[in-house]
Amino acid sequence: MDSRLLLCDGVRVSTSPPLSESLHDACVLRSTTPRAWALAAAQNLPLLLIEQAHLEKKAAAAAARFLFALPQEIWIQRALSYLAREELVHFERTLRQLELRGIRYVQQAPSGYAGKLKAACASAAPERVIDELLVSALIEARSHERMQALGHALAGTDPDASEFYLDLVEAEARHRCVYLDIAVAMSDEATVRSRFQPLSLRESELVAAKDQAVHLHGGHGAYDGV
Repeated sequence: MDSRLLLCDGVRVSTSPPLSESLHDACVLRSTTPRAWALAAAQNLPLLLIEQAHLEKKAAAAAARFLFALPQEIWIQRALSYLAREELVHFERTLRQLELRGIRYVQQAPSGYAGKLKAACASAAPERVIDELLVSALIEARSHERMQALGHALAGTDPDASEFYLDLVEAEARHRCVYLDIAVAMSDEATVRSRFQPLSLRESELVAAKDQAVHLHGGHGAYDGV
C-alpha cells in the first residue's frame, strides 16, 4: 500500500499530497535490532503484550494531541484522525490478545525510551513541533522493525502471536510516513532532513543500551554479536 494511504472503515484514503519519496528513503533508522533480541523478547510475551496495549493507547493519545495542536488543514486533520483511530483499534486488538491468554492488563513502568527521545527535541516552537513529529516517526519506525522481528521469532512457537505482530507492521510503516509528511508540510524537506539526523542518532544510542528488562523499545546492546 502507498505510504500515504490509511485504511479506514475498509476504505483506502489518501491522507496527504505527494511529497518526495527520497525523503522517506533518507529518514530511516540508523541501527538494526539483532535477531537474538527478538528471540529473548519472545520468551517474555505476557509482559510485551501488556506493554503493547499501553503503547497503542499512548500512540492514539499522541495523534489526538497533534490533531488539536496542528493547523486545521483538512488533509492533516484527516490523516491524524485516521491514525488515532487505527491506534485505538490496535489497542483493542491487543486487549483481546490479553483476554484470550488470561493476562491481566495492569500498570507497567515505561521503558523510558520515548521520554528520553523527546528530551532531545528543541525547546521552543516552531522547531519543537517539528521535532516531536519526527520523534513520532522514529517511534513508529522502531515499532515496525521490532514487531516484524518479534513476529518472525514467534512463528515456530506461537503462530497466533506471530500473526498478531506481523499484521501490525504495515500500519506502523504507514504511520511513520504520515508523520514525516506532516513535518514537511509544517516546514520544508531541508529542515526535516537536518532535524531528523540528530534525533535518529539519539534514537540509535538509546536502543544500543544494555537494558536488563526486555521492552519493545528497550536496548538491544546485550544481544549485539550474539
